[in-house]
Amino acid sequence: MYQKLTPKQKALTINLDPTIYGTFAEIGAGQETVRHFFRAGGASGTIAKAMSAYDKDFSDAIYGKEVKNRYVTQNRLRKMLRYEVALIEERISRENNPNRKFFSYANTVTTINFDKTVKGHGWVGIRFQVKENEDYNEIVIHVKFKENDATLQQETLGNLGVNLIFGAFHYYDNPRNLVESLYDEVAKDNLEIDMIDFSGPAFEYVDNRLMSLQLVKHGMTDAVIFNSEGNNMLPADILYKKNIFAVRGSFRPVTKVNIDMLKNGMEMFLKDSACSPDDTEVLIEITISNLRADGDIDERDFLDRVDVLGKLGYTVIISNYSEYYRLIDYFASYTSRNIGVAMGVNNLLMVFDEKYYKNLSGGILEAFGKFFRNGLRVYLYPYKDPETHELLDSSTLKVEENLKELYKYFKHNERIVDITSYNPEFLEIYSRDILKKIGCNIKGWENQLPEGVAEMIKERGMFGYKEELSLKQFS
Repeated sequence: MYQKLTPKQKALTINLDPTIYGTFAEIGAGQETVRHFFRAGGASGTIAKAMSAYDKDFSDAIYGKEVKNRYVTQNRLRKMLRYEVALIEERISRENNPNRKFFSYANTVTTINFDKTVKGHGWVGIRFQVKENEDYNEIVIHVKFKENDATLQQETLGNLGVNLIFGAFHYYDNPRNLVESLYDEVAKDNLEIDMIDFSGPAFEYVDNRLMSLQLVKHGMTDAVIFNSEGNNMLPADILYKKNIFAVRGSFRPVTKVNIDMLKNGMEMFLKDSACSPDDTEVLIEITISNLRADGDIDERDFLDRVDVLGKLGYTVIISNYSEYYRLIDYFASYTSRNIGVAMGVNNLLMVFDEKYYKNLSGGILEAFGKFFRNGLRVYLYPYKDPETHELLDSSTLKVEENLKELYKYFKHNERIVDITSYNPEFLEIYSRDILKKIGCNIKGWENQLPEGVAEMIKERGMFGYKEELSLKQFS
């Protein structure tokens, strides 16, 4: 466990380290980070330069123009970091400054607007050396402000910047501590970090997906997204003004049922919404509560599931939204276009379970108002009871007596529709049985998974796979 220090203590510690030397470039909210270092004392040996290229024309003259004149972007931040480090290397002689570790800290942000309709967001990052002769490392984060006052947002940004600089030099060998330390003297109610990226030789073995998981696990954000290549993505970049189609599940492992549900549901969604695949984002969602189903989060198991989904080409979202209406609320904060969700019968029955909405003053009606917003449509995949062999779909499933008329309303208005094109053979596939068979190498599970997934499970020993046969364990 790391020792928590105040921003002043951290700034002074950095200032008193004769090996740390660098620049500060802050755009959009004043020089809120560097002022901590000036006020702490002893800054003359640490701060090479502090600047705020606030005017866009002047900023363009230094760092170049941006596409569509967007300045609060990751690309702008990385340009700033690399430009400033290059200047240090050009102007400061290594021979005259032995043992010095150079760095550049930068941020480009926009704070809350005058009408308080947009609370503001920004990019914050540091490019730094762990040793003087090593290549540079980078830590880049995206933040969303929650406070309703620009001055308070500036103060929060200043504290965050100090935490990032201190963490880079003192916790680079323990990224989990580094992530957690970002909120020292910063309230989670005041700031959200929804994207983080580590790169460079000091972070060669850091999996950025695990770092994203830490953000959700510790309540720093409610959702993170990464693409099929495993790269962390900014939610706004993925979801802004897009049609969204999502499927929630445990995907432990992903089966032919999951893919059949997704593909056939997606086909219906595109037709119903008159949209194209090019302007539609398909998301596979796993909740934190699902990852914690067996206790604390098993990070190896988490990566196994995500790796398999990535191999199949899907974008994954990890969220803290146990209730569906919260997930839809999240999507709606980025787009006003069409949203569709594919789910099985059991999940729909959970949506109609009132116990999940006791915390809402409006109860289940409030939840449904948020869930079925903007024409949202549920695409229901049928379920075959393994014991009775009864087929359950939107016409045969049974909700509580007091909710029957409400259910009929959504069904009559086609807000709940059946996925009618499905493979009947897949209805005999149950993930819990597959997991048991994988765990003790009982043959027959391989052909119930999408192509290539079984081989991946065997090669990497996923989900408890082992070579020895253990009928006793399976029974």
